[in-house]
Amino acid sequence: MESMVMKGTKTQEDQWMLNHKVYTIYSQFHSLPPNAQAAYLELQRDNHIEYLTNGLKKLGPSFTVLDANRPWLCYWILHPIAVMGDCVDEELANNTIDFLRRCQDPDGGYGGGPGQLPHLATTYAAVNSLITLGGEKSLSSIDRGKVYSFLLRMKDASGGFRMHDGGELDVRACYTAISVASVLNILDDKLVKNLGDYISSCQTYEGGIAGEPGSEAHGGYAFCGLAALILIDEVHRLDLPRLIDWLVFRQGWEGGFQGRTNKLVDGCYSFWQGAVAVMIQKLDSVLAKQLGVPNAGDWGYYSESDHDSAASDQSDVQEFAERTSEPNGVACNLNQEEDNDSPSANLTDAGYNFISKRTAIGSLFNSMLLQQYILLCSQEEQGFRDKPGKRRDYYHTCYCLSGLSICQYCSVDLNSPPFCRDVLGPYTNLLEQVHPLYGIVLDRYNEARDFFSKS
Repeated sequence: MESMVMKGTKTQEDQWMLNHKVYTIYSQFHSLPPNAQAAYLELQRDNHIEYLTNGLKKLGPSFTVLDANRPWLCYWILHPIAVMGDCVDEELANNTIDFLRRCQDPDGGYGGGPGQLPHLATTYAAVNSLITLGGEKSLSSIDRGKVYSFLLRMKDASGGFRMHDGGELDVRACYTAISVASVLNILDDKLVKNLGDYISSCQTYEGGIAGEPGSEAHGGYAFCGLAALILIDEVHRLDLPRLIDWLVFRQGWEGGFQGRTNKLVDGCYSFWQGAVAVMIQKLDSVLAKQLGVPNAGDWGYYSESDHDSAASDQSDVQEFAERTSEPNGVACNLNQEEDNDSPSANLTDAGYNFISKRTAIGSLFNSMLLQQYILLCSQEEQGFRDKPGKRRDYYHTCYCLSGLSICQYCSVDLNSPPFCRDVLGPYTNLLEQVHPLYGIVLDRYNEARDFFSKS
């Protein structure tokens, strides 16, 4: 009789293969003496900067398939360089500014390249790139009046936004439009009108947020939906306890985050999902109202001394998940605020006001385990990858480093440097702080905020 061979679905087999690869990496790491372990955990900063800078200068012929994404390539390269505390030289910066100026459409917005159709995604990438470069030449190259006109043209009757003229309507479009408008200080009631209705309709039965009503919850869309609602001061429209319940189960045993239920972990979700967790940590007052408790502090999740160990983080997450999953423990009224249907009058400084708020809720994910996955499983000698077995690329280098920064600063308030215990590996691994709502290094955001508030 032939022996039975265990065979699973394609998804299961992919997961088993990944389990084996990650287990092998972690086993080898933990078999090393402490000094050798420290070397493996070191961020290869200079190598990554060289890899990124070379990419901004010249890309190979295989990148022709990304011809409509050239502002994204600028962002995926410039942003992680800034996250690592560095910048490109003046000549390269000027070349990038001139290139992005040629991507700006005469009627507003930025296309994927010179002469291409203006698109919300590439407008977001171009604006973030120019803010990351910083300086008057870069910031003044953005025609804010025409950008506003473009955003208004993309506004849909449903309250949401379309990615381009006649394009798809989804949460990604909503976020990129609102992020650009907010950071350029052109956000107003016309852009905000009924947006909360559309985004809140995309929250799924799982608790996460989908790209459009009726679709599957996804980490990228969860980031987009939550950030957009914070920027328009309508985050109370979401059921935050259910969003947390979905989020905390997206971190796998490998340490990384998956984007959707039953999918493999991916290094890019270190930022997409990690930033969602960090945003929620500042939403204690909204969460308290939805849970029907008088004060978020009564839960014991204030974290300045509660994050000393990964075990403490995990127990907090488990207890929180238990509380929020109890049917009688959630008194959630999504229409609890007065005048919900009217846009907030205080739109001009939403990003600054949010980042200045106290981090009141303890970590909703295991930061040390996520940092371990990024440094041991995603980091290559130059650049970062999705997971073991994949090849490095600029996209994953950008979001792995952004996620690593999110981890390091997830338990501290604004202007408070992380403790040594917050940074896995040598303290020289410490990165610049990223604004979780915009995906921009904080000091570059502050420069842009000052510039656009005066112009």
